[in-house]
Amino acid sequence: MTDRSTHWQTVYTTKAETEVSWYQDDPATSLRLIREAGATPTSRIIDIGGGASRLVDALLAAGYSALAVLDISDAALATARGRLGAAAAGVTWIASDVTAWTPDARYDVWHDRAAFHFLTAPEDRAAYVERLRAAVVPGGAVIIGTFAADGPEKCSGLPVVRYDPQSLATTLGAAFTLEDSCTEAHRTPWGSVQQFQFCRFRAG
Repeated sequence: MTDRSTHWQTVYTTKAETEVSWYQDDPATSLRLIREAGATPTSRIIDIGGGASRLVDALLAAGYSALAVLDISDAALATARGRLGAAAAGVTWIASDVTAWTPDARYDVWHDRAAFHFLTAPEDRAAYVERLRAAVVPGGAVIIGTFAADGPEKCSGLPVVRYDPQSLATTLGAAFTLEDSCTEAHRTPWGSVQQFQFCRFRAG
């Protein structure tokens, strides 16, 4: 856990937000899936591994008001807070490793783009799912984006686990019903293409 925290803190203290491969100026796929999940302006939405992502900016601009962002790197969260300025006060910021986090609230929408696929150890995946089950309300939506089966095998120098919808559904378990999936060809800031897949689940 400490090594993981140190890695991401180093990334976000040595690189600008636009200098990482996962940077997106417009998180259109995530916004669409959140909207299609039935989120309302007052739905409680948490972005897992949100870091310096611009999803929180886009959600605020779209009128969503009950937002939380969790990331292992407080430097990443500081980047997002600095970018948002006064609007950051309306967001709950959580600096924690999701596998060791104790949720103190429950959420209508759980969103994760590119955090889960870094959990290569079975015990870390099990800890993630335990937090997921504790944090999402019955009937809530779970949106997880990972590298697709034909996506990269590593990111930021770390190995990842690639998924298709069926393998991700199996990993999350029977408490979550797969409702939708799609792929996305993500273009990095330097022009290479990475294949992602997104799945939307409903919590039982």
